[in-house]
Amino acid sequence: MSAFVLKIIAVVTMFIDHAGYVIFGKFSFFNYIGRLAFPIFAFQISEGYIHTKNLKKYFLRLLLFAIISQIPFMLFHSIISNSFSLNVFFTLLLGLVCIYIYDKLNYKSLALFLCALIGFIAEYTGCDYGFYGIAIILFFYIFKNNILYSSIAFIIINAIKYMLPILNYGLLNEYIYLFICTTIPIFFIAAYNGKKGKNTKLLLYLFYPIHLLLLYWIYLLK
Repeated sequence: MSAFVLKIIAVVTMFIDHAGYVIFGKFSFFNYIGRLAFPIFAFQISEGYIHTKNLKKYFLRLLLFAIISQIPFMLFHSIISNSFSLNVFFTLLLGLVCIYIYDKLNYKSLALFLCALIGFIAEYTGCDYGFYGIAIILFFYIFKNNILYSSIAFIIINAIKYMLPILNYGLLNEYIYLFICTTIPIFFIAAYNGKKGKNTKLLLYLFYPIHLLLLYWIYLLK
C-alpha cells in the first residue's frame, strides 16, 4: 500500500467524519468511520519528516495552511460547538516540531520532556486532537523502523484515551467503538510499502479548507 493510497483513505474517511455533523447535526456512526483519518495523517507526518528534501519548506507549508484553514475550520466547528479550537494543521505542525526536537537532541529524556510540554500546549490551546495527536505523531517516528513496537505504542495510547472513561464511568459502548475504529488504521499503516505512489503533495493541503467551507455552506442551505 503506497502513501498515495493511505492519503486517499485518510481524506475519504475525514470527509465522511465531517459530513456526519452536517447530515445528522450531532455525533453519529459517520464519526466512527472518521476515526480512521487522523492516525494516518499522523503517520504521514513522520514519513514526511524522513523523506522531505527541504524541512524548512515543509514547516512553512504546514504553517501556511494552518493559517489559511483556520477560518474555514472555525466556521465548520461552529456547527458542533461554540468553543475555540485550532485546526488539525496546527497539531500536525507541532507534531513535526516534536519529531525535529527528538531527532536533533542527544538527550532523549530532555527531548521527551520538551515534546510532552508541547503536547500540553496543544491540549490547552485547543489544537484538534491535542496531546493525543502530538503523542501518536511522535511515537510513529520513534518506532519508525519497527511496525510491531509502533503498533503496540499506538494501541496503548488509544487505550489510555478511549478506555479510561470506561473505567471511570462503566461500560460505555461509544468509547469501545471509538477505540476499535481509531485502532483500525494501524493495519493500513502496517501494509504500507514505503512507496510514494502518485504525486499528491497538495491533496490534503487544498482539500482540507475547501471541504470544510463546502460542508459549512451545505449546512447553511439545509
